[in-house]
Amino acid sequence: MATIILGIETSCDDTAAAVLVDGKLRANVVSQQLEHENYGGVIPELASRAHVERIVAVVETSLSKANIDKKDLTAVAYTQGPGLLGSLLVGNAFAKSLSLALNIPLIAVHHMQAHLLVHFIDDAFPTPHFPFLGLTVSGGHTQLVRVDSASSFDVLGETLDDAAGEAFDKTGKMLGLPYPAGPIMDKYAALGTAKFTFGKPTVADLNFSFSGLKTSVLYFLRSEQDKDPDFIKNNLHDLCASVQAAIVSILVEKVKTAVKQTGLKQVVLGGGVSANSGLRKALETCNITLFLPPLPYTTDNAAMIAMAGYLKYKAGAFDSLSNEPKARVLI
Repeated sequence: MATIILGIETSCDDTAAAVLVDGKLRANVVSQQLEHENYGGVIPELASRAHVERIVAVVETSLSKANIDKKDLTAVAYTQGPGLLGSLLVGNAFAKSLSLALNIPLIAVHHMQAHLLVHFIDDAFPTPHFPFLGLTVSGGHTQLVRVDSASSFDVLGETLDDAAGEAFDKTGKMLGLPYPAGPIMDKYAALGTAKFTFGKPTVADLNFSFSGLKTSVLYFLRSEQDKDPDFIKNNLHDLCASVQAAIVSILVEKVKTAVKQTGLKQVVLGGGVSANSGLRKALETCNITLFLPPLPYTTDNAAMIAMAGYLKYKAGAFDSLSNEPKARVLI
């Protein structure tokens, strides 16, 4: 009998559901909440309410596309955390309801682990083997992780302040770019030259810091605008290229150090910032075996939740209906 996993993802502002049959993706549906663009960032209360409004339709659509009846589901997996608590509560409650109504196992999934385990979907892209180094880079997290198995994750380093994606969005706002600024900055960076330099923090071990870089960009822009009020407008592409180069260099330097320290040359990339072309190109020049997620799997999606759930199901790692969502949870 086939193992059919329904994955549900509601950690932030994307309502998503996916169906995985024996490790193969049958459907992956994402409903984006574009209304947050008007506020320059995600509004937690609006996000949770939008999840409530959309989750039934998203789950029904995923089951329909997969040609699967809900009664045939083997288990339901959901994002337990980390993320926005109100958003997580919606997915948590919906998954528990399905588990109880259908009498099927409930599987809680760690969002950041799933970003790395999405590489194991039986698809047309290469699959890493254990152990490997994982670099997760998103709007809320930046971590270097040693992954020894689908259930064994050891954080080697993480950001001490802003995440890489947050650094892109905040510096992008300084440049007058709309939210989310990361994809736009990547596009403009390809048209410019990284001719401006900014201060980069010195952080011990394999940890990251981006707040100092953000401050350096702010002071640089203030100084230049005092001399030329149109400085940003006249140098936008070069500024984007310079900021992106600085963020990417911080990430790549830490990856190189981690490879040297651990001896692991397989590096698996995951998270929203893994879509950044500058980061991808920079890592491709390193002496490593690099695994890049297809672009649809870089942003929040339920395919990765279903995949992580499938691996946990095979290991018999089920969860109780008493489990609660966790806004902050160690990997």
